[in-house]
Amino acid sequence: MTGASSSLEEFKQPIGDPGLFGPQSVVWKVHANFSAMMVGGLSSLMIQALHPRALAAVWDHSNFRHQLKARLGRTALFVAATTYGSVDLATQHILRVNAIHAKIRGIDLKGQAYCANEPHLIRWVHLVETISFLNAYQHLTLHPLSMSDCDKYLVEMNKVGEMLGAANLPITFSDAKDSMVEYEAELVFDQRTRETLQSIESYSVDFTEKPFFALILSSSFDIVPDWLLQKLQRKSESCLYINTRRLALQIASQPVQWMLDEQGVSAVARRRVNSQRVSA
Repeated sequence: MTGASSSLEEFKQPIGDPGLFGPQSVVWKVHANFSAMMVGGLSSLMIQALHPRALAAVWDHSNFRHQLKARLGRTALFVAATTYGSVDLATQHILRVNAIHAKIRGIDLKGQAYCANEPHLIRWVHLVETISFLNAYQHLTLHPLSMSDCDKYLVEMNKVGEMLGAANLPITFSDAKDSMVEYEAELVFDQRTRETLQSIESYSVDFTEKPFFALILSSSFDIVPDWLLQKLQRKSESCLYINTRRLALQIASQPVQWMLDEQGVSAVARRRVNSQRVSA
């Protein structure tokens, strides 16, 4: 469903390597929640598409609208590698993205120049992604984070943002949301944004996955802040509908979440880190 196709083997070595964060981090906890990461990932794509220069960098240099699953797969792999991979694996993925960004530049529809590695744009993308992941986790988990842990998640994720070139990143959840509002005057809902939403809403999944994905997609709108939902030209649904969807998704996610907790990338990474302690 995510489009990811990498092997778990590269997450097994080197023994004892905690990666950029380690098992005790809030990042490991949040990113282990499959449905929250799917909901947060789709939500962030929708919101990011409101920034014309950020969208132009993707629009002009890829075919993501027709290859959305492949793009989501690459994004899922990047998040997995930077969260659960060794320090070397995480760094490799970040350097690769930086090298790609350095080559992407052009002019948007309003005649404004853009460069994908511009700190201002990377900061926007990073803010939207981290806030979306955190909003989705808080919305779907049975055990929401405390405010101090939300702040800790922001601080931990800043490490990746800064390695990608973002600067002046907030260190609290409240400040992060305020920082995102600072971009409001730059955001536009245009034909490109509309087509991006249409691509996301027509995302191809197997027939048996359609009911589950429908819950994921609807929930991705449920966690969008109201002011951004208005910019996306969508209306917020009633609390009854939102809470019903949330409960349905929580129940539907349990089997796959149980499997991932036992055999997924977070489980593999945890065994990698803990193996040294056992052998010692």
